[in-house]
Amino acid sequence: MPLNRLKLRFRRNFRLQRKQVEGLSGQVERQVERNFIRRFSSLVAVRRFVIGWLLLFVILGGLVVLQINLLTNYYQTSQPIAGGIYTEGILGTYTNANPIYATGQVDNAVSHLIFSGLFKSDDSNRLVGDLATSWSLDSTGKVYTVRLRPNITWQDGQPLTAKDVVFTYHTIQDPDAQSPLNVSWQNVNITSPDSQTVVFTLPNPLSSFPYSLTTGIIPEHILGNTPIYQLRSVAFDTMQPVGSGPFAMQAINVTGLTPDTRQEEVQLKPFANYYGGKPKLNSFIIHSFHNQDQMIRAFNSQELDAMIGLNTLPDNVANESAVQQYDFPLTAENMVFFKTSTGVLSDVNVRQALVTGANIPQVILNLGYSANQVREPLLENQLGYNKAYQQTPYNFNQAAQILTNDGWIVGKDGIRYNKGQRLTFGLYAQDSNEYAVVAGILKQQWRKLGVDVQVHLQQDTNMQATLAYHAYDALLYGISIGPDPDTFVYWDSTQADVRSNTRLNFAEYKSSIADAALEAGRTRSDPALRAIKYQPFLKAWQQDAPALGLYQPRFLYVTRGKVFNLDQHTINVDTDRYENVQNWMIRQAPQNIVK
Repeated sequence: MPLNRLKLRFRRNFRLQRKQVEGLSGQVERQVERNFIRRFSSLVAVRRFVIGWLLLFVILGGLVVLQINLLTNYYQTSQPIAGGIYTEGILGTYTNANPIYATGQVDNAVSHLIFSGLFKSDDSNRLVGDLATSWSLDSTGKVYTVRLRPNITWQDGQPLTAKDVVFTYHTIQDPDAQSPLNVSWQNVNITSPDSQTVVFTLPNPLSSFPYSLTTGIIPEHILGNTPIYQLRSVAFDTMQPVGSGPFAMQAINVTGLTPDTRQEEVQLKPFANYYGGKPKLNSFIIHSFHNQDQMIRAFNSQELDAMIGLNTLPDNVANESAVQQYDFPLTAENMVFFKTSTGVLSDVNVRQALVTGANIPQVILNLGYSANQVREPLLENQLGYNKAYQQTPYNFNQAAQILTNDGWIVGKDGIRYNKGQRLTFGLYAQDSNEYAVVAGILKQQWRKLGVDVQVHLQQDTNMQATLAYHAYDALLYGISIGPDPDTFVYWDSTQADVRSNTRLNFAEYKSSIADAALEAGRTRSDPALRAIKYQPFLKAWQQDAPALGLYQPRFLYVTRGKVFNLDQHTINVDTDRYENVQNWMIRQAPQNIVK
C-alpha cells in the first residue's frame, strides 16, 4: 500500500477517536450535572435527617465506650496489697527496746513491735491470748495457770517455752535488774511444771492480775548467763534485741551531734515465722524527733507516713486532703484532783461547790474532738459503774449557795472570803494546748463563783517533780484506768503515803469506807459480787468529792493516706494501736474481682 494512503487512514482514525473521546467527556459532564450537581440541593434539604443519624452513631459509640469502662471497673478495682515501707514519727528518744526496761513512747513502740506478751487487748478491748492460749484460776483465787501456744519460736529460730516466761518475771523481781516493773511483782511465785505451762501464785487474791501479763517476754537462752546487774547495758537492749513479735531489728541510724538535733531511725523487718502470720509491710521504721516542729516538717515533706505525740493538728497538716486522723479513745480519765489534806481544798463543801460549778459539757465542746464525759472514778460501761453515784451535775446557783452556806462571802473584788481567808488555790497542769484550754475554761467558770484560780502550766521536767512531791493545790491530770475496775492505786489511803512506791493517790484522799470497798472489790473474782463490793467506794467518792471528773482522753494518730486494717477503737495504752499490725497495708493495685 502506498505510503500517502497509510498516512491519510491514520489521520482519519485519530480524528474519529478524538471525536469519540470528546463525546464521551461531554456525556460524563452531563451525567455528573444531572445525577450529582442537580441533586446536591436535595441533599441539603435532608441535612437534618443526615445529621441526626450521624449524632446517633456518635452517641451509640460513646455508650459502647462507657459500657466497656463500667464493666472494667465492675470486674476490676483497687485493692490493698502487701509491701511498702511504713515510717512512724514519734516525739522522744530511743534508749531501750527490752520490755522490762522500756519507758516512753519511742521505747514502748519499738519494744511492742519486737516482743510479744502472754496476753494482749483485741480490737474490742478484750483481753485475749498472745503467746498464751488460755488461763485458769483455782478456787483460792490466788493461783493462775497459763498455757502457751505450741511451736512458737524466737526470731533467731530457737523455741520459746515456759522457761522464758519464768526467766522474764524472775528477772523483773530481782532488785539488781532495776526494772521499773519490780514493784508490781513482789511476792509473786512463778513456776513452770512443763514447757507449755506457767503457774503464778499470788500472796492474795487479785482479780485484775491477768491484765498485768501483757509485758513482753525476753529469751532465757540469750540473757540467762548475763549477770543481772549488767542487763541494763547489754547490746540486746538496743542494737540486738531478739523477740517473738511481728517485726525484728534490722538497723539503727543516728543523725545529729547535739541533744537538740539528735534523731534516731530504728528499722525493723517482718518476722516470717510470727505466729500471727508474716507482716504485710516490707519494713517498719520508728523515727524519733526531739521536738514537734521537726516532726511536722518531716511529715509535710512526706518523709513520714504517721505522727505520734501531737495533742492537736496544726492547720498546715489538718487542711491536707490526704491526711487521716484517728482518735482512739483511751480507757483513762482526765480529772482535776483536789489536794484534800491541806489548804482551802481540805473543806469538803468547797470541793462540792467546785464540782457543782463546773460546766463539763462546755469544756468538752472546746477540746476540738469528741470525748465521753467522766462522772465518777470508774468508766461508763465498766464493771461496777453505777449511775446512782455520779458526781453532782452542773448547777451554778446550787454551787454558789453551797459556798455561801459554808461562810464564803463575795468581797468587793468579786472573790469570796471566809473570816479573812481568800478563796484561792493553784491549779497545776502540763504545758500543752489541750490542758491550757481546759484550765482556762475552768478558771473562768470558777471565777464567776467567786473563786480565784491561779493556773500553772509546766514543762515535762518540772511537772514530774510536781507529781513526785505532790507540790500543788489542785492537779489537772490524766490517769490510766484500763479495762478492769481496780483503781486501788489512785484512791486507797496507803497510796497517799510518802512511803508508797507509787504515790498515785494525787488527791491524798483518805476514807476508811473507800479503803475497805477497794480492797474487797479487787479480791473478788465473781463479777456481780465485785460490782456490789465497789458501791460503798463510789458513794463515798461522790460525797467527799476528792476530784472533778472531766472527760475520757484520746490518743491522736495521724497518717498520710489510709492504713488498711487499722481501725479506730478504744485502747488502754498507745501501743495497743499495734493490735493487728501484721495486717497493716499501705499500697493498692488494680485487681480483678469475681462476681
